[in-house]
Formats: sequence, structure tokens, C-alpha cells
Amino acid sequence: MRYLLLTKRSLFIALLLALSAILVTAGVSRQYRTQSAANTSERKIPIYCVETDEKKVAITFDAAWGAEDTDELLEILAAYQAKATVFVVGDWVRQNPDAVKAFAEAGHSIANHSDTHTTYSKLSYEEIKADIQRCNAEIEKCIGKAPTLVRVPSGDYTNDAINAAESLSMQTIQWSVDSLDWQGVSVEEMVERVTGAVENGSILLFHNDVKNTPEALRQILQILSERGYQFVTVDELIYTEDFRIDATGKQHKNAA
Repeated sequence: MRYLLLTKRSLFIALLLALSAILVTAGVSRQYRTQSAANTSERKIPIYCVETDEKKVAITFDAAWGAEDTDELLEILAAYQAKATVFVVGDWVRQNPDAVKAFAEAGHSIANHSDTHTTYSKLSYEEIKADIQRCNAEIEKCIGKAPTLVRVPSGDYTNDAINAAESLSMQTIQWSVDSLDWQGVSVEEMVERVTGAVENGSILLFHNDVKNTPEALRQILQILSERGYQFVTVDELIYTEDFRIDATGKQHKNAA
């Protein structure tokens, strides 16, 4: 009889311990989910594109190497009355100041693409901020005007990167249509890829000093012009106040 009582008691204690473990696990799980949801909601997003009824898109170039096609790109852009935004690396500015000035003097916007194309996710907030400032200083020294936009290297965004840019009164810019020119795709592939994805408010990504980019750009601008698109700088496309950015990176103007 005593053995039976002990067994029942042991079973009862075991059940209590198991129930407690389940409750604790559930609590931890709920806490983890809550924390994860909070972290997700706090994740900052750069501007990928803009919500607009106007047929406007922004042509952008990332400039980190070479400058041999500068004159050709300028000629193509001028032929279609297109204004572009050139995101320059500080090292590129130091090596190619005449190219930077040529783009600026033709009415194109010069923006920040880091100082040495370092991966920002490997840097601290202070290191990122200092890197942005160094590139800003190079641009201002070259053309007499500091940029207001920054695109981080390789699109590798973190909250620290966005917070650092915002602390300098700068907006962070990604892209919604990638030409993949840097991968060496053919002119035909590039044209089909870009023109098939463009919509109002798109931000298009190209690179300078890439073999097939000039000819593809010429064809893309021709096709999009025929569709009624205007080519504006990112500064002209985006909203600078009273806006929100949704989970996809699309910037919206807040309702009045």
C-alpha cells in the first residue's frame, strides 16, 4: 500500500513538473515571438521606389571604378533629356574629379555611395557615419555642394546605416529595377529586364564603366520615352517630408 502511495505521489509530482515545463516553454515562446515581432517592426527600410501617378522614373548609376564612358553616358542622357543621379564612391571622386564635375555641370545629381565601398554591416554606427561624412567631404570639395542622398555599398542596409544617414539629414536610397549590368548581361537581356519591370516611380540601377551599359541605356531610354516616361533625379522623385515607407520599400506621401 505504501508503495502504491509513493508511486501515485511520484506520478503526481512528475505531472506537475511536466505541466510547469510546458507552461514555461509556452511563455518563452510567446515572449520570443513578441520580441521578434517588435524587432521586425523596428527594422528600417530605405527608399526602393515611389508611389506616384506621374510617369516619372529615376535613372541612377553607381560609380566605383573607371570613368572612360563618361562622355558617352552624358551624350545619351542629353539626347533623351534625361537627368540621372550618380552615386559616387569617395575614392572614385578622388581619382576622377573631372568626371564628377562633368556630370554635375550637365545637371545630374551627385550622391554618396560610401567613401571606399566598405561593407557597412561590418561597421559600427560611428564608423558608418564617419565613412559617409568622408565621402560627403570629397563631393563638396569637388563640386561645391554636399549630397543629400546615400546608397550603401551593395545595398547592404542596417538600422545603423539608415540612422547614421538620418543623423546627417540624408535619405537612404535603394533601387526597384536592377539592370544587372555589372554581371555582364547582354544588351538585349538588359533592355528586356529593365523595360519589363519599370512602372511609375521606379528607381533604376546601372553602373558606369560597364561594357554593355551605354547601348542598353540608349535603347531603354528610347522605349521608355515612347511610353511617355520622364527621367528625373532621385531628389526630384522622392518626398522629403510627410511621408512613409511601406514594408516593400515604396515611399508614399501621407494624405493631407
